[in-house]
Amino acid sequence: MGNRRRALLVSLAATLLALAPVGQAAADGPPLDAVRAKARAALARRDPISAEVVLREAMRQGAPADALRADLAAALLARGALADAHTLLDGAAQFTPDTAALGWRMRGQLALAEGRLPAAGQAFDQALRLTPDDADLWVAIARLRFAGGEQAQSVQAAARAVALAPRNARALALRGMLVREQFGLRAALPWFEQGLRIHPQDPDLLTEYAATLGDMGQARAMLVVVRKLAEVDPGNPRALYFQAVLAARAGKTELARTLLQRTGTALRDMPAAMLLGGVLEYRAGNYSVSAGLLARLVRLQPANLQAQQLLARAIAREGDLRQVAWRWDSVARQPFATPYLQATVARAWQRLRQPQRAKDLANVAARMGPMRPFTAIPPDLPLGALALRYQDGPNFADVAVPYVRGLLAARQFDQARAVADRLRAANPGAAEAWLLAGDTRMITNDARGALASYDAAAAIRFNEPVLRRMDAALRAAGRARDADAMTARYLAQNPESLLAMRLLAVAWAGEGRQTEAQAMARALAARGQVL
Repeated sequence: MGNRRRALLVSLAATLLALAPVGQAAADGPPLDAVRAKARAALARRDPISAEVVLREAMRQGAPADALRADLAAALLARGALADAHTLLDGAAQFTPDTAALGWRMRGQLALAEGRLPAAGQAFDQALRLTPDDADLWVAIARLRFAGGEQAQSVQAAARAVALAPRNARALALRGMLVREQFGLRAALPWFEQGLRIHPQDPDLLTEYAATLGDMGQARAMLVVVRKLAEVDPGNPRALYFQAVLAARAGKTELARTLLQRTGTALRDMPAAMLLGGVLEYRAGNYSVSAGLLARLVRLQPANLQAQQLLARAIAREGDLRQVAWRWDSVARQPFATPYLQATVARAWQRLRQPQRAKDLANVAARMGPMRPFTAIPPDLPLGALALRYQDGPNFADVAVPYVRGLLAARQFDQARAVADRLRAANPGAAEAWLLAGDTRMITNDARGALASYDAAAAIRFNEPVLRRMDAALRAAGRARDADAMTARYLAQNPESLLAMRLLAVAWAGEGRQTEAQAMARALAARGQVL
């Protein structure tokens, strides 16, 4: 009877503990409102470990887990402890009514961090039903939509977040980032500057502001912001990365390598960091290490032509000329190949004592000239295999894009257009879907049809891939002046865009505007670029 009585008392105590009024202490536990406030203050100052300690100590003292589960998940996610967050949030984990919205948002953010976008969307929907006017939730929704390729919907969600909380640092940082994608670097600056006037020590705002200044070529201003970022968030790997970029641009290779190495594995999967690492190791004479980094980047982004040409150069310096020649010869003969890659492969053939192959490739490069014709990058699988993959996911870009490339290579233009149009209809907020639809028309010399799609893409996200296509389509449609004006506007917003400089230099030379063309050529030469 004694054991049964003790079990009954334990059960009754657990029931009473679970029913403790929100905001009050459990039987022997600390006041919940005070615990949450202390933990959230720690998170606000970017100290998730202190937040976790506060919450776990409160639970140890008797606070009910369900009442603090959401806040503890926020602390775990803030320090990157995804496995621990899973343990806390998975299964039959419950929240109290006043923490359910935060709990669902944390479940969504965990899924988003792991790339499980549908699960993230479902969790955010649950949170949205509970707190439709939560600015932080709308920021999370905007990030989800951006990750899913829904750029237009992402812009709408970020705008909603700013409207709900005009002083919210995360909302302002994200809005600025999306403005940068949509309109250009210069247009984004006021958003970051406005946010920093309110939150001068916010790491997200400082990070995006520094990145934007760096892309604009404002190295001194970027350095001021980066130093501030390192001061307010000493462990931030992006601060070290930015300092490495600045050192690399100043020619301080060893310093740049040291700074980049200090980021550890935090930026291991960041393409820009992989590219920088490959360049720095090449400069340091570590060609094998450079090739390893660049090869990994090429596996991640097989259509990245800059990474392809740098990898070819690193392998050539290693001495494996045969691999360079045989691996990249067919690529170097394509219309989309860069002059640098063509020259690298031609030199490899020359040194392999096959001068005729080198001469043939040089002739191909000369015929193409500096402005290459519009063409599709061929896929790396047979058309039949691409068709099978496409049937399993016709509305997803990662299978539709290669299939369209295969159809274009097979000259099945009508089918390619139909596949691209289906992808666009399924993803109207994705700039890339509009680009693909435009490409299928541009390939068949329908410049006007292509322009309509490219205009829609530019309204969502105006970046260099859109610029390249818009410029080509406008010129093909006989609107050279409009192309010049558009590209000049892009350069005004993005003053370090080598592509915009190159497009204008070639166009002006062809139009007889030699003074302007020569000035732009000098600007390119100052950046180590040739036409």
